[in-house]
Amino acid sequence: MHQRMIPSDRLHQIKERLEYVEARMSQGEGDIAALGREYAELKPVVATITDYEGLVADIAEAEAMLSDPEMKELAEEELPDLRARLPEAEHAVQLALLPKDAADSRAAMLEIRPGTGGDEAGLFAGDLARMYQRYAEARGWRWEVIEEQVSDLGGVKELTVRIAGEGVFARMKFESGVHRVQRVPETESGGRIHTSAATVAVLPEAEEVDIRIDPNDIRIDTMRSSGAGGQHVNTTDSAVRITHIPSGIVVTSSEKSQHRNREIAMQVLRARLFDLERSKADEARSADRKSQVGSGDRSERIRTYNFPQGRMTDHRIGLTLYKLDQIMAGDLDEIIDALIAEHQAALLAEMTA
Repeated sequence: MHQRMIPSDRLHQIKERLEYVEARMSQGEGDIAALGREYAELKPVVATITDYEGLVADIAEAEAMLSDPEMKELAEEELPDLRARLPEAEHAVQLALLPKDAADSRAAMLEIRPGTGGDEAGLFAGDLARMYQRYAEARGWRWEVIEEQVSDLGGVKELTVRIAGEGVFARMKFESGVHRVQRVPETESGGRIHTSAATVAVLPEAEEVDIRIDPNDIRIDTMRSSGAGGQHVNTTDSAVRITHIPSGIVVTSSEKSQHRNREIAMQVLRARLFDLERSKADEARSADRKSQVGSGDRSERIRTYNFPQGRMTDHRIGLTLYKLDQIMAGDLDEIIDALIAEHQAALLAEMTA
């Protein structure tokens, strides 16, 4: 007889919770939006539990049939297949029960800045921005540019984008870190391979309830905006810079509307402060978090894009793919899926340790 590895009382509690949430929703009680989110999270978990429990029951039934001479042959025929399916069903339940990052379902703020490498770093930062934009479009996410500064060569000096849609932060959070490129720059006549870098930060969008900002802690400056690439020169005085005095974080936004600018800048400031709080909580929880996938350490070199060899290597999980053209065109699912799988494996190991 198979002994359950997963505590049945835990599974029972989750199924009861779904029934409770369903009852509240059908009666129109409580915060319907919050209940709806919880229902959407619990429903697939309970479906996985139901499949697992059904399989365990089928195995118990078949094992009981072994003692019945008339049913023994049928049971012996069915049991190997049922038992073979059990490890996968158990693993599916374990994954479903892993602690969830509360920010996974949120929209994300994506920030890209050139690192070492001068003009070439700015051009590479622009390439990364296009890669992420194509990926967002392929997944049906909304891409809203909040702040963009472009160099004379068309590279990116600084870019902040809001990405909204289903499960954005859950998939994008592993992109934070230093991205390195090795290629012959368009600006290089000698044909020598250069190495340059860009830094990517992915922050979960914060709501006002997450972060309350004391008006006395911020300084708001209004500046003349020249817009991206020198557009709108002398046509708008709307650029807003907000300085959060306690943390030293500075946020700028240069939309045409000064009111919208203030709103956007506060949105970005909240996201950065929320990220700061999450990072502190993570560090307190895990002293070795920097060794984990998706630690969010922006100074960590996470990936190399080698154009002469057409390869991309993710250094955190030792994954190398020889399809750089497709990756730069936004084909990121294989990499992100591998990073998520590695992260889940680390969480499972932690839970069973």
